[in-house]
Amino acid sequence: MALGVYQALGERGLRVPGDVSVVGFDDSLTALYAVPGLTTVRHSWPELGAAGLTALLSGRPAERVPERVEVPTTLVVRASTGPA
Repeated sequence: MALGVYQALGERGLRVPGDVSVVGFDDSLTALYAVPGLTTVRHSWPELGAAGLTALLSGRPAERVPERVEVPTTLVVRASTGPA
């Protein structure tokens, strides 16, 4: 989605990060190779998958509100963000 934001901003004559800072989530390979490199939040796919599997196997009814699960994240700063 963040790369779609790059495109939409470019179509409007705005520059990343000159006019707008963009931050993504997931830290996919496209974030690394985007121009400019996308600042992103990285999370642990194995921990996220384990949390999902634990919830699935818990046997709780689907209509119940799920419990909150947090997985560690890291901010990976690249070239898509600038000073305010």
